[in-house]
Amino acid sequence: MKKALTLAAILMLMTALACTQKTETSVETDTSGSVSSTHVESTTTPAVDTAATAAATDAAADAARDAAHATGTAMETAGQAIQEETKTDTK
Repeated sequence: MKKALTLAAILMLMTALACTQKTETSVETDTSGSVSSTHVESTTTPAVDTAATAAATDAAADAARDAAHATGTAMETAGQAIQEETKTDTK
């Protein structure tokens, strides 16, 4: 479960970093010197929806818990089937 939460946090961080947009604009001067040089940089990062992040974290935890339960149930069923197949008659 802890691994699932860590994975979800890393995924959210990578998504936020991948969505960052940087814009650069530059204006050059001519030989007469009458045009001034201008350079503009802007960075846009999307807002993080904390409610959606919390919901995704809860959903990931629930999915991990369900998967662990299903794996345990499958192993128990397989163990019972093996015991039935290898059971010897002692009558």
